[in-house]
Amino acid sequence: MVKLPEGLDPELLERITSTNGGELTVKMGVEYVELSAEHSLARMPVEGNRQVIGLLHGGAHVVLGESLGSISSAIHAGPGRYAVGIEINATHSRSISEGWVTATCTALVLGRTLCTHEIVIRDEDGRRLSTVRMTNMLRDRSA
Repeated sequence: MVKLPEGLDPELLERITSTNGGELTVKMGVEYVELSAEHSLARMPVEGNRQVIGLLHGGAHVVLGESLGSISSAIHAGPGRYAVGIEINATHSRSISEGWVTATCTALVLGRTLCTHEIVIRDEDGRRLSTVRMTNMLRDRSA
């Protein structure tokens, strides 16, 4: 069971729990461990997410990173607001062909209108595989 912060927006809580974090992350086998605005953690299997030569697909790194950055920003946004991604980049440092990867999302900026998170993806031995940086804009929901 994923660890969630107290006082989480009930609508966001319902979305996270009813969709297990979203259709794409379900297809990719992403497992959320901890979610908060400041620090989030998830893991994902390599199997099923490899590209043609057998390595974990670079896009899978980005999906994992964006998923954590988006949910963390949405948590920070709070009730009546939502987060929308406006920038993402990834640097891939090492490849992997089997096992699991773990992503740790850390807030760099938690502002009133923008959030920026750094997501570090590591292998089971703790080696950094990639670094993803994402910025989300925080918006008010329309009535």
